[in-house]
Amino acid sequence: MEAAVCLAMRDAGKKVVRTMAEERPSIKGGMASAAQASSVQELSASAFQKYLSGMDYPAGKQDLISHARKNNAPDAVIQVIEMFQDKSFQSAADVSQEFGRIK
Repeated sequence: MEAAVCLAMRDAGKKVVRTMAEERPSIKGGMASAAQASSVQELSASAFQKYLSGMDYPAGKQDLISHARKNNAPDAVIQVIEMFQDKSFQSAADVSQEFGRIK
């Protein structure tokens, strides 16, 4: 089911109503695709990182899990972090590297 957004405009005294399709998130990335990912294999790196945005580094594995949960991460995101090595991650790039190792 596709939602529509209505726009009302005045054109020379006439009311013109136009509809346009609502923009949907890309399946390749973003929180929507992470939520749609039913397994770790379907989870993209960009979707994964969205749930860790605003993370303060360095951070341990449990810090990453807590932050992802605060951002309402789906189970697939939490499962990936649980597979991480128990170490201190210095940056988002460090987390991405570990994500690549898991995938």
